[in-house]
Amino acid sequence: MTAADSYSTFVKRRADAPPGFFAWEAAGLGWLGEAAGGTAVVGVREVGDTRIVLDRIPTVPASRDAAEAFGRSLAITHGAGAVAFGAAPPGWAGDGWIGRQELPISPFARWGEFYASTRLAPFARAAHRIGNLSDAAVRRVDLVCERLTAGEFDDDEPPARIHGDLWGGNVLYAAAGGGIEAVLIDPAAHGGHRLTDLAMLALFGTEHVARVFAAYTESAAVRPDWPDLIGLHQLHPLLVHAVTHGHGYGSQAAEVAARYT
Repeated sequence: MTAADSYSTFVKRRADAPPGFFAWEAAGLGWLGEAAGGTAVVGVREVGDTRIVLDRIPTVPASRDAAEAFGRSLAITHGAGAVAFGAAPPGWAGDGWIGRQELPISPFARWGEFYASTRLAPFARAAHRIGNLSDAAVRRVDLVCERLTAGEFDDDEPPARIHGDLWGGNVLYAAAGGGIEAVLIDPAAHGGHRLTDLAMLALFGTEHVARVFAAYTESAAVRPDWPDLIGLHQLHPLLVHAVTHGHGYGSQAAEVAARYT
């Protein structure tokens, strides 16, 4: 790498990275980036066992127009689809990661069964084991999982190509072509429900989020009751954070789960 290159790249390192950790990130970025007209993704320069080299993104504040463009482009990315709920990017074998937590990867025909068995139950059990989710909270999550497995929350939506970890920190805005565009980083990309990405943006916030949602819902056929289902899709990130960030998230997950039992 030349001195000039060092100013145009960003290197993420993890000395104790498990096998495939950074390859998973690169596979997700490549897959999301294949959606023609979808949201831009950061470029990958190099992938190794303990590091990934990415294009450096000089960030700027989001404009309202850029936020609306992000909403429209995200709808296109989702619409590019996946072969199944829970499916990994093509060519990927094995599980993935969300942050530093292992993410079960397995294809399902129905969203509810996929979400219950690979997104809620494993992380609820993990949070409970370390004392960050109470016995009562686990029972609430189990009741939600029963409803999900029974198909009560399924709809006609096909599997969407989702980012999978779409909090505001993974949406950067950069100057491009005389304007500003959103650029996605650090995905846990898989086949999922489009509302899962929207739910995480709502949970942790992003710039001009109301305009993102307005543009998205104008561009995609979103079910009219989607705001009522946002909490259901927030249960997974809340349980992940209950594992990684403490019992406060476990308490929040319990409150949300109670709305869907």
